[in-house]
Amino acid sequence: MFDSFTLVAATADLADERAARGVADLVEFRMDLAADPVEQLAAYDGDLPLLVTNRPAWEGGETDGSSEAAETARLDALDAALGNDAVAAVDLELAALRRSERAVAVAEAAESLGVAVVVSVHDFERTPSERTMAALLSAAASAGDVGKLAVTATDREDALALLSATHAVDAAGEHVATMAMGEVGRHTRAVAPLYGSKIGYAPVHAEEATAPGQYDLETLAELVTRLRSR
Repeated sequence: MFDSFTLVAATADLADERAARGVADLVEFRMDLAADPVEQLAAYDGDLPLLVTNRPAWEGGETDGSSEAAETARLDALDAALGNDAVAAVDLELAALRRSERAVAVAEAAESLGVAVVVSVHDFERTPSERTMAALLSAAASAGDVGKLAVTATDREDALALLSATHAVDAAGEHVATMAMGEVGRHTRAVAPLYGSKIGYAPVHAEEATAPGQYDLETLAELVTRLRSR
């Protein structure tokens, strides 16, 4: 998985899977944003495989991770989700893997089950230097199957630096997924696959975006297809 570009429909409602069929390759189920995530997973009978994410508040999500107990509960929920046959990938934060043995155990459990691990880094305030981004991507990719980096662009130079870092780490043989959040960096979601980004995220419906600057699923699919066909 993720050897080539993968279009992911991000949602907190697995009922959206039906609308994503024929467009997306995978559905990201945002457990932290979902109502009754355990029940939704148990009842899921869609055609598309799932990427499960349970993002903590300390990295832009809604799940409490402010204490050791809360963080353990968050990771336990991801671990339990791995038992669902539809789950093909799991998202774990690089920061969690660096400081939590429980996060490492979830990654190891995923590997043993043949579930891909997306190791993610988010910066909701800025775009780090190109050198820093390349180092973060390399570290994340080395810790899992794909290293994901989402930064916040404030100008075109930020977007250019992200694309350059994406290209460099991809050229080194690592699997990466990158995007610049916000309006200034919005185009990177369509352009980054040309520089080696292996995953694109989009909501099925524009009003249900799970990150700043996302295109809706149909739009991103069309943009990527047109750009990659040239």
